[in-house]
Amino acid sequence: MEFSKRAQVIMASPTLAITSKAKKMKADGEDVVNFAAGEPFFDTPDQIKQAAIEAIQEGFTKYTPAAGAPFLKRAICQKFRNDNGIDYDENQIVVSCGAKHSLFNIMEILCDEKDEVIFSAPYWVSYPEMVRFAGGQPIIIKTLEKNDFKFKADTLRKYITNKTKILILNSPSNPTGAMYTRDELEEIAEVAVKNNLYVISDEIYEKIIYGSKKHVSIASLGKDIYKRTITVNGVSKTYSMTGWRIGYLGAPEAIASKIKNLQSHSTSNPASISQKAAYAALSCDESIIGNMVSEFNVRRKLMVKGLNSVKGFSCKSPDGAFYCFCNTRETNMNSMDLANKLLKEQKIAVIPGIAFGQEYYLRFSFSCDTEQIEKGISRLREAFAS
Repeated sequence: MEFSKRAQVIMASPTLAITSKAKKMKADGEDVVNFAAGEPFFDTPDQIKQAAIEAIQEGFTKYTPAAGAPFLKRAICQKFRNDNGIDYDENQIVVSCGAKHSLFNIMEILCDEKDEVIFSAPYWVSYPEMVRFAGGQPIIIKTLEKNDFKFKADTLRKYITNKTKILILNSPSNPTGAMYTRDELEEIAEVAVKNNLYVISDEIYEKIIYGSKKHVSIASLGKDIYKRTITVNGVSKTYSMTGWRIGYLGAPEAIASKIKNLQSHSTSNPASISQKAAYAALSCDESIIGNMVSEFNVRRKLMVKGLNSVKGFSCKSPDGAFYCFCNTRETNMNSMDLANKLLKEQKIAVIPGIAFGQEYYLRFSFSCDTEQIEKGISRLREAFAS
């Protein structure tokens, strides 16, 4: 069978593969501790679920405009103004089937053959695959743990060529939880504007932040960078709505228009019922988010302390998201072998660092409850005691 060249460059998502395997093992009755999940284990809040039920009962089950229902786009505009200091109007908003879908759409309408797209490693697993599918060339900045897995503007300059078109930023980061400060973003914005780069700002974890750190949207840092930035977000992580599949973006109107055209010929609109639920989410009391983040913080501290107590393991405390990116170099095993060993022998599911472009690390999700974290850490201590 002959496949397209595009299909041949795409690899399966290792995060979804390992998560699926862990779920199957659990369904088969095995006592698996799942540290691989890229989603909160909290249930979707009741008022959001109720909005979806009402949408069904009221017959809101038909097509909406391809780029999203007007009422939801208005709520997203309000959210961007209130939370991020970015002024988008409805024509600049596109609602998609998850933030991943938004990112894919952007890459398809901006990236041409041989265009270079810069992002840093560790990176979210789908960035390089999306770039390659669009025909582009991933250009990866290797970052270091001692620098909190972040790059500086001076480093960015060294990677820019006459083929560079796009920079992807992810703050807070999956898998490291690292966050860029306002000063760091201002310097990066200056380089991006000077070199006519488009900036894709993936802000899906913006509400899951610990301590005194503050999230900053790069598009809010001046009119020049605003004109070159596409801001991506969604309701999946913040409101524990991963299965509802609603993401969205704000962009210059010309870019949003092209994305809308593309989406009209692919998925068309996201599910109408999910859009009603997303509207309820954006309208709900912020205490819902605060309570979830407070619980995440308890789990974060437990996970960090536990991992640092395991022989051969070490990790820093993340500033955001719900992952620990753990250094396992002292185990003398590559990340894929180590992840497979832990799943097979200890019934612990984790994601190998190589999936994020960083060998000798494992990503541990602390989205599960404290009982599971304690059980998993106990198994790790026993496995590496000698």
